[in-house]
Amino acid sequence: MADEKVSASDSIRRPSWDHPVVATIALELGGLTCCGLIALVGWPFGWLPDSDFLLIETGLIAIGPAAKLYSRAGPPRRLAVVAALLALAAVRLLVAAAVNWAFPALTDPGVAILVGYLVALPVGVAVLARFLTRAKVA
Repeated sequence: MADEKVSASDSIRRPSWDHPVVATIALELGGLTCCGLIALVGWPFGWLPDSDFLLIETGLIAIGPAAKLYSRAGPPRRLAVVAALLALAAVRLLVAAAVNWAFPALTDPGVAILVGYLVALPVGVAVLARFLTRAKVA
């Protein structure tokens, strides 16, 4: 029987900042922080950002990991992108419907779409990464 050494770092896996889903979530939180600071500055002047502004701003900030995955991948990338977009759309609609059902008294219906998008973006990146790594192995 072979004697194998297992180090403590091998047995415990921590999320890496290089992992695209973790990086996407971190960038989303950074984008929301940026939008929150903009809202704090604009609030005394009567301006608050709407949910569409938050959606665009957070999406533009958090799209980097998906773009890196796509640019590093080999030629069969189309199926991965289609699967990621379908996952993003499905999760966004399901979460938006759940938020609308759970909180029917929201004054802004775009909040449910924003929450759905914030949950769906890491899921879409995970699906993209899964399909691209499967294409490399096959």
